[in-house]
Amino acid sequence: MEQHYLTEKLRKGLIAVDIAFHVAAAALLLVACAFIFYYATLNVLHPSRDSMIHLVNDVLLALIILELLWTVIRFLKKQKFILGPFLAIGIIAAVRRILLIEAQTSFMEHVPVEKLYEIGLSAVVVIILMAAYYLSVKAQKLEQ
Repeated sequence: MEQHYLTEKLRKGLIAVDIAFHVAAAALLLVACAFIFYYATLNVLHPSRDSMIHLVNDVLLALIILELLWTVIRFLKKQKFILGPFLAIGIIAAVRRILLIEAQTSFMEHVPVEKLYEIGLSAVVVIILMAAYYLSVKAQKLEQ
């Protein structure tokens, strides 16, 4: 009986530490997002072609961070795991990469073939993740 008590006490202690780390992670994600928005604001205040590229990049990165934050919040609220936010993060990340490459190569006379392959691969990733998202939503509806 005493061993069961010690095991339960250890389990509760580990859960408390896990929750503390998740709260710290959420706070750090908010701090990171605040810095990204600060730099995005600086890009708006000093507009140029490069600053607008950085602005779009920063805003999409902030969206990725906020999606991660919602995942942490769902964990802390002890809600059921949902695949959708992770797929959304992947889609946003792939679109972000496509936009960044497009912006970087928009004024080049000759676009390197590697960049075209990277854009194509990112587009395929978006399509696959969209299909996975669709299947995930369908599976959720079937569970209900």
